[in-house]
Amino acid sequence: MSAPEIDIITKEVLPESELKDGQMKTVEFGEGKVLLSKIKGKICATSAFCTHYGAPLEKGVISHDGRVVCPWHGACFNVCTGDIEDAPGLDSLWKFSATVNNGQIVVSANHQEVKSKVGRIVPKARTKGTGKKENETVVIVGGGSGGIHTVESLRMNDYQGDIVMISEEKYAPIDRTKLSKGLLDNAEKAQWRKPEELKNDFGVDFHSGTSVTKVDLEASSVTTSSGQTYKYDHLVLAPGAKPKKIPIDGADLEGVVTLRFIEDTKKITSSITKDTEVVLIGTSFISMEAASAILKKEPKSVTLVGMDETPFEAILGKEIGNAIMENMKKQGIKFHMKAKIEKLSPSESDSSHVGAIHVEGKDPIPANLVVMGTGVAPATSFLEGVVQLEKDGGVKVDEYLRIQGIKQKNVYAIGDIAHYVQYPDKFPRRVEHWNVAGNHGREVAHNITHPNDQVAYTKVPIFWSSIGKGLRYLGTGAGFDDSWTDGSIDELKFATYQAKNGKITAVATMQRDPIVAKASELLRLDIMPSLDEIRNGKNILEIELLDKGENKV
Repeated sequence: MSAPEIDIITKEVLPESELKDGQMKTVEFGEGKVLLSKIKGKICATSAFCTHYGAPLEKGVISHDGRVVCPWHGACFNVCTGDIEDAPGLDSLWKFSATVNNGQIVVSANHQEVKSKVGRIVPKARTKGTGKKENETVVIVGGGSGGIHTVESLRMNDYQGDIVMISEEKYAPIDRTKLSKGLLDNAEKAQWRKPEELKNDFGVDFHSGTSVTKVDLEASSVTTSSGQTYKYDHLVLAPGAKPKKIPIDGADLEGVVTLRFIEDTKKITSSITKDTEVVLIGTSFISMEAASAILKKEPKSVTLVGMDETPFEAILGKEIGNAIMENMKKQGIKFHMKAKIEKLSPSESDSSHVGAIHVEGKDPIPANLVVMGTGVAPATSFLEGVVQLEKDGGVKVDEYLRIQGIKQKNVYAIGDIAHYVQYPDKFPRRVEHWNVAGNHGREVAHNITHPNDQVAYTKVPIFWSSIGKGLRYLGTGAGFDDSWTDGSIDELKFATYQAKNGKITAVATMQRDPIVAKASELLRLDIMPSLDEIRNGKNILEIELLDKGENKV
């Protein structure tokens, strides 16, 4: 049987004079679009949309070294190779041929790839004898963002050894962000890779619904709940976190749930009817996102009960927090802030099911579904007595994400459990962001496959949320003593810059893309202006992303 014919189209798309160095431009190409970029005189052509959620990359930002950052969620690609560089996306861009003929840029591309709604999967099944460390084994504990990005990056870096992934969750790694933002309750629709893809395309020995019961550092092995023991050359601990319920009377009643896993969203979606009175405890991002998603299911009522005066005040400031809260009130969501919760009481018709929440000084709030968005704790109980745990249950790691305090240099901790070195101020920090876990996994995979070229983790966390009009946030965690806002917070169309001692530490925006994406690159290159410079009119979108010392407006 002959190979299927590849539909290659070649056509002129743009005069070369219309594409400046360091610029990118989207051009029509048949039934799709192609992104053209010029990097140090070289013209590159790739697919035009982010492989994460489909954002137009032309609306993002491009750096002197060919990094293009998505304007929505911080995914990053190399426009010269198409390869993915930063989470949250997993697939790379399609790469096409680009030449210049008589002053015209000519692109040759596969018609199907140009039209494709998905990206290029770089890692494929292993070919023994062609790559790195084929006689080694990496064991990954955890099937979340950190775990799946470790797998992908290992194969992208041509790792040919065995990969064992052990996950307590009963399904393949999922896009967990869709649970609170959209109440997705179908694991197959949420999973990044199908189990058979993990096995066949990535060569992963994947064990779902399985927990680790023992880690033996001296023997370089882990033992699981199924009784199996796996030897490792490198161990990546990425178990994530588990949700916490506040310890009040009634917390164990039926109808009181947390939100972390597919099983949780199933409980929520199956419980909502036109008569459901929903109360969410806590004004975390999870609670606030879930409240908006639940409201779309048209229950009888949605109420948020918060212990603080203003949502997100410590992170975003009081003014932004109030504006978000007022926006949600207009949608029909009720708020009880500065609340002291006394207990949950059962329903009069069913003593085993929740019926109301009691707040000091208020009448009982009817509630036949209670969602506790009251934080998470590192899922590290299996590490007790193995490594030193911090007070919050996390694990301290060095700048290469290797666990500190043990003699073994082949054991890494990433994602929600890791107290890692936060740049640029180099203080220990534990961050529960989806992108942080993914980028941790990518960095660890690089260091495993490049032992003579170890790279310290220096990325500043990017976070996004569906609250308000879509929040983008970049923050070093260093806190702030001054801030300045461009735009209207009340209209939820703004860019707020926070600073400590005049130095930018965080940027938060709504409806102002790609400011956060640009700020992430300015911090990476160490060319971010001071708060005073921005306050006095410097537009960060006009700063060229060159090496430090070369930047210009």
